[in-house]
Amino acid sequence: MQPNPDPYGQHPSDPTAPPPPPPADPYASPYGSGPGQPYDPYAPQPDPYAGQPYPTPPGQPYGPPPAQPYQDPYGGTPMYPNAGPPFPQGQQNTLGLVAMILGIASVPLVCCHLGLPLGVAAVVTGWLGKQKADQGLAGNGGQALAGLVCGAIGAVLGLGWGGLALVRFVFGG
Repeated sequence: MQPNPDPYGQHPSDPTAPPPPPPADPYASPYGSGPGQPYDPYAPQPDPYAGQPYPTPPGQPYGPPPAQPYQDPYGGTPMYPNAGPPFPQGQQNTLGLVAMILGIASVPLVCCHLGLPLGVAAVVTGWLGKQKADQGLAGNGGQALAGLVCGAIGAVLGLGWGGLALVRFVFGG
């Protein structure tokens, strides 16, 4: 065997071989119509799967989805009993927080004649929040106590401010 003098591996052409076909027209239509002919979208197209050993239809390649073990009649995700961790039981800290907010707000709002009603509301919700904390249902007994104390101070200041306003009104001040 004779070594190939071409470093790129190209073999010399056989003079007895037929000539290669002409290159494809880059401006030709990809749909098979000749030059100058309009494209017919309703003409039958060639089968792209013809000649493949295992043709795959263009539908669902993996078949239908598997059936669900339980179908919820209302849709949504099916729930199974004892699936996942249990939901944590939250504490009822709302009353203590509301009492503290109302109690703190009642003190400066005395000048707007809102100290008495906000103070009374803070005392009531603080008392209820303190009971929840004593029962172990809430973890903010300090907030409830702060709301109770601030609400009592706001209610007393509101009574004093209202009494002062009444004295001014009666004696023409």
